[in-house]
Amino acid sequence: MNQRIDYSKASPEGYKAFGGVYGYLQNSGFPKALIDLVYLRVSQINGCAYCIDMHSRDLLKSGLSVEKLVLVPVWHEAGELFTTREQVALAWAESVTLVAQSGIPDADYQAAAAEFNDKELSDLTYAIGLMNAYNRFGVAFRLKPAAAV
Repeated sequence: MNQRIDYSKASPEGYKAFGGVYGYLQNSGFPKALIDLVYLRVSQINGCAYCIDMHSRDLLKSGLSVEKLVLVPVWHEAGELFTTREQVALAWAESVTLVAQSGIPDADYQAAAAEFNDKELSDLTYAIGLMNAYNRFGVAFRLKPAAAV
């Protein structure tokens, strides 16, 4: 597949606006490793090769083990390899990303709200929403993952 357009150049102000949310999240106090884990899982659900490649590399650079990285898609079955906080964040990411199917049940919200305070849950949801948007750009415009360039 060939890349279609470079949306960051075609619409630099829009790109900058998304970058503002990304920058906020990096400085929000929410753990970067947890945000990157959520970014990866959302990207896996959405099938964005560019983002999967990028966030996998980021997680490996930050010290995440290969063993844990390869089990992200099946974190439900990975036992205590993922902390409770990671499990709750990944469950919330899946529910929000799959909103059309999940409807985001009260039980999912209650589990997330029990683990994260209001600001954390808001920031986590911003991260999920942002990655869902970036994934749509990546897939729509056929961004090539670094591994394929």
